[in-house]
Amino acid sequence: MDPRTQKLAETLVGYSISLKKGQLLKILGEPPGLPLMKAVFHEAVKVGAHPYIQLRVPDTEEMLLKYGNDAQLKYVSPMTRMETNKIDALVAVWGSENNKYLSGVDPKRQALSRKSRGPLVKKMFKRIADKSLSWVGTQFPTLADAQEANMSLADYEDFVYGAGHVDSGDPVKHWKKIAKEQDRLVKKLNRVQHIHVRADGTDLKMRVKGRKWINCAGTENFPDGEIFTSPLENSVEGHIRFTFPACYMGREVEDVRLDFARGRVVGHSAAKNEAFLKAMLDTDKGARGVGEFAIGTNYDIKRFSKNTLFDEKIGGTCHLAVGASITEAGGKNHSAIHWDMVCDLRKGGEIEADGKVIYRNGKFTI
Repeated sequence: MDPRTQKLAETLVGYSISLKKGQLLKILGEPPGLPLMKAVFHEAVKVGAHPYIQLRVPDTEEMLLKYGNDAQLKYVSPMTRMETNKIDALVAVWGSENNKYLSGVDPKRQALSRKSRGPLVKKMFKRIADKSLSWVGTQFPTLADAQEANMSLADYEDFVYGAGHVDSGDPVKHWKKIAKEQDRLVKKLNRVQHIHVRADGTDLKMRVKGRKWINCAGTENFPDGEIFTSPLENSVEGHIRFTFPACYMGREVEDVRLDFARGRVVGHSAAKNEAFLKAMLDTDKGARGVGEFAIGTNYDIKRFSKNTLFDEKIGGTCHLAVGASITEAGGKNHSAIHWDMVCDLRKGGEIEADGKVIYRNGKFTI
């Protein structure tokens, strides 16, 4: 095993989810991620927890979406409902053999299936907010993901482990330092009422009064590096152009542009896969709302990889999520989707807070 994989497992169990003796841990992922999943399992056993592994088989998801009837697409297993309520911790290991396996599926069928899981998404966000569920999502470097990022596997491994400082002597020490630095910014932003974002193709305003900014330093995503909040639901006005392709559910949507009025998407366009964009925005009543606004702070991630886990953290970017709000930030928008889309602010972008520029050309000025 790559020693960095072992160190990542130790970091996830000991720091990210702080797993305790006797807790029930679900480890979720696809077959290519098994080396990391087994390492996490081992660390959980050493802690005295009760881990189990659930393998996702993408071929079966494709079969259901292509050939299942509406009742089958809407069905949610009682086992899945029970897990959502019973597990104490979740480690999601991302990494696939084929990132495009759903490319031939009707987007409307994907939306129908996703909508049925809305209550589970809501329940999971609630449990994360009240601290009854600890979770973290991470990436295991696979050939498919390396190809997607236009890298060799060796280069992609270096990219993945470097972004989380797993290749450093003490990744936990690094992320605790990041947490302290970001805490200073969060304290300032928690006093802000209005946010105004300007960039090429972007002029977007929102209200955040009373909402909480969250400091993300490796405890829910790994690698991490962002601060976020959930804007007031009816407050987002203006337009935004997302510089990088928006990747979601195995699809890649290019040059997304969204127009907002009273907090909802009222206009949209895309240069590629616009039908999928529309289908997702029509998933349910909350899908056209804004669930999150965030600023990426990981300056060790220097390139776009078509993987939202990394791309939304790129230092010098912001991202907006349509769909479900983050409950711990005070958001109240409910949806079965939560789709992060990234906007580059490194070349002329600005963020104003209550009329004062606090961010320019990809860097905080406060």
